Amino acid sequence: MQMQGGSAPPDARDPHGYSNGLTLGSGDYAVPGVPRLMLADEHRFFSLRGETLERRFTRKGDDSTAYNLQAWYGTTYNKAVVKAEGDIAKGKLEKSRTELLWGHAVAPYWDTQLGVRVDNGKGPSRQWLAFGIQGLAPYWFELKATGYVGSGGRTALRVEGSYELLLTQRLILEPRAELQFYGKDDPERGIGKGLAEASAGLRLRYEFSRQFAPYIGVERAGSFGRTADYVRAEGGRAQQTRWVAGVRFWF
Repeated sequence: MQMQGGSAPPDARDPHGYSNGLTLGSGDYAVPGVPRLMLADEHRFFSLRGETLERRFTRKGDDSTAYNLQAWYGTTYNKAVVKAEGDIAKGKLEKSRTELLWGHAVAPYWDTQLGVRVDNGKGPSRQWLAFGIQGLAPYWFELKATGYVGSGGRTALRVEGSYELLLTQRLILEPRAELQFYGKDDPERGIGKGLAEASAGLRLRYEFSRQFAPYIGVERAGSFGRTADYVRAEGGRAQQTRWVAGVRFWF
């Protein structure tokens, strides 16, 4: 069998027959300074997503408002990322975590992230170097794992995972879990060494659109080890069940 090749036959269709003589880089519709076509992954985009913006209710009346936001600007391969998470109770900021990261795509659906983190709220503020990975694992599990290094030999690890169960095209049940580990005690911020905090819950949301979805849910959260001792010393409960109501959004 002879492989296809050689010059086109004399009666072949002209590949420029429908261009009206227009060529890239010249003519009436040429863009100055753009010598070639720009593909979708070369354009810069912006996105803001509210993973959770909710009110949390407990039996003992320790109600609070929580937020978990993520914004990014850049291309498919490189982008600036801002993450913000915190709790507000009785009109005061209990704790917050803000991260400024540089994300770089290393594989389909996976980004590495490198940057800084700042903790505020009760106690002195803490600053960390942050490095981690975020993406979509096989079978559609969303995973985030980030390690932190701070001054004074402080280290930390944060792992988050979630999954979306489509009951219908609009009604979605989302299991979510989160673990936080610390390498040493930090009494000034009420943090103990080892597994400090963990939470697992379910949120049922209805997507009026992809950009706006109110939800309700339940979550079990707890502190462990020395962290639980600090919580009890302040009159709090180390473990509790929280009912939540909020909205998830993005644009």
